[in-house]
Amino acid sequence: MDFDLQRVDFSGLPGWRGDNPLPLLGAFERCRYHVATVKPHKTGSLGVSSADLMPAYEAALRTEPLDESSARRFFEEQFVPFKIVRRDGKPGFVTAFYEPEVLVSAAPDKTFRFPFYRRPDDLIEIDDSNRPDGLDPYFAFGRIKDGAIGEYPDRKAIEQGFLAGRGLEIAYAKSRVDVFFAHVQGAARLVFPDGSMKRVTYAAKTGHYFSATGKLLIERGKIDAATVSMQSIRQWLDDHPDEADEVLWHNRSFIFFREAAVDDTGLGPVAAAKVALEPGRSLAVDRLIHTFGVPFFIASDSLTSIDGGRPFRRLMLALDTGSAIVGPARGDIFTGSGDEAGRLAGAVRNDADFFIFIPKAAAARYDHGQG
Repeated sequence: MDFDLQRVDFSGLPGWRGDNPLPLLGAFERCRYHVATVKPHKTGSLGVSSADLMPAYEAALRTEPLDESSARRFFEEQFVPFKIVRRDGKPGFVTAFYEPEVLVSAAPDKTFRFPFYRRPDDLIEIDDSNRPDGLDPYFAFGRIKDGAIGEYPDRKAIEQGFLAGRGLEIAYAKSRVDVFFAHVQGAARLVFPDGSMKRVTYAAKTGHYFSATGKLLIERGKIDAATVSMQSIRQWLDDHPDEADEVLWHNRSFIFFREAAVDDTGLGPVAAAKVALEPGRSLAVDRLIHTFGVPFFIASDSLTSIDGGRPFRRLMLALDTGSAIVGPARGDIFTGSGDEAGRLAGAVRNDADFFIFIPKAAAARYDHGQG
């Protein structure tokens, strides 16, 4: 692999004594429950398994840390930190994501016109066992029609009516941009006029490549690369309604959702690890390398917007993944739900140091340093 692991002491973690990992333990318990009662998480290529993590999960149940100091002591007793060092000499990198809140209506009208869609029944998963000759190997989804598999219609085709009349609409938003940003984040809280709330989370996608809208706008000279953020992209789209569709259609990927209840407004959606995300403590990682449920300590001198101007130093749990999250030291921080979480997430694009916490019983396997 293209990285090494360097064992470090907890005293070598920048800001470790100033972090309060107590909020992480709720997510830790949700991982334990899933692994024990549903199934273990798939082991990434680094080799840390759910079985390796289970002693720490069980120890958390027995010890029940009650404050910041005891929570830190718990992790010090159960894990050994290793710094992830890329062999190309480049630092790690973090972005952030959030769960938007979108005002919707259950039925369309002149104001609420833009639907969130459920997964259509002609969308199928594709792998090497059923991939037709000539179809891009990137595609993990396709369309089956008359027994033949092909590429599914893209964002433009769907937004121009391909799925109309099939009863797949979950709810309708006021703005296509609202729906688009829910697609980018992979989830949303839908708020109805009577105040009731429903969550939609990722179910599937058309399979097309994701194209970053911000990158396109920068290349076209529409926004400044030095100040690009989620907010600046959205502002440009809102200010240029006659051009917005063409820009959004440049991203051919389209997301389908499933519905879920909002059982706890303090938690985020159930993500790829099949447990609810803990705001500010959940990390999306490269699923091919890392295993869900593994703790990571992230330290970034330049990321100061999340912690009130202080450099970001925080213990997090790997609970999600994403197509743009590629590499051993690449992460996406979940900031929470709603507008303020979106404001925090929008400008995060920072170098960062990644420290992975290996369970003590497994740590000896990694002392040779090679990832």
